[in-house]
Amino acid sequence: MDRLEATRIFVAVADAGSLSAAARRLGVPLATVSRRLAALEAHLSIRLLLRTTRRLALTEAGQRYLEAGRRILTDLEEAERSAAGTHGQPRGRLAITAPIVFGRLHVLPVVTGFLASHPAVDVRLALTDRVVDLLDEGLDLAVRIGTLAETTMVATRVGTIGRVVCASPAYLAAHGTPRAPRDLAGHDCIAFSAAAAVDRWVFPAEGGEVAVPVRARLIVSTAEAAVDAAVSGLGVTRVLSYQAEAALRAGSIRRVLAAFEPPPSPVSLAYPQGRFLPAKVRAFLDFAAPRLRRSLAALDATGRRLRR
Repeated sequence: MDRLEATRIFVAVADAGSLSAAARRLGVPLATVSRRLAALEAHLSIRLLLRTTRRLALTEAGQRYLEAGRRILTDLEEAERSAAGTHGQPRGRLAITAPIVFGRLHVLPVVTGFLASHPAVDVRLALTDRVVDLLDEGLDLAVRIGTLAETTMVATRVGTIGRVVCASPAYLAAHGTPRAPRDLAGHDCIAFSAAAAVDRWVFPAEGGEVAVPVRARLIVSTAEAAVDAAVSGLGVTRVLSYQAEAALRAGSIRRVLAAFEPPPSPVSLAYPQGRFLPAKVRAFLDFAAPRLRRSLAALDATGRRLRR
């Protein structure tokens, strides 16, 4: 079995939505498409497609194989163009992941600009606060906040992001303003469950760090909810600076314990090392890196101004 041909046929079927439509698009007999798919599924020992008389759907394994297959075919096309000494315009589907709020506020505007400049590229933007494995999930590129744990990733640094503690003016007027991390013991706190422990917050201290116990009166799963709860006056929360930026600028919440903030975390564009880098990824890196640097520099300038 020619696995590359079978993969091309599978991708064409997934894109066309049916075997017959894929056969017409590829210009091959329907029987050939059916045989190649059956041989591919037999080779992989998995079902890629669920076929009925009315519809065709990808299985979970089929979805994963589709993303991997697209990447393989795109990489092969890029390698062939590179070997031939020709570099046409970037094309194909680019899959990117980014944190939810940062992705919506800072990455999505870059993506829309990139799409306007590169009409032959499509983008799948997966917004999640979960650190995902790019190869396992068929992704080309990640926007990561924090030091990369993966040693197999290549990172292009585009800036830094700080972590801030904040509360509404009404809450601070009623309960007082904490002057040191230990003062949080007497305050109601709003914990963001994706940001590490919910019962203690870690601050820098002489010679290392100190974990301060907090009473989480509310635990939420998104930073937006934590900020909204703080704006409502429920208590003190701790989030990344970009997550609180709009509320801080509006004066709905105030920054506290600024002198005890940890060093900012790096923000990077990251991709797996050791693989051929498609033109679409190179083009996005070249397009996105300077724009994200400007965006993060402006965010940092706003943070310094609000800190005064």
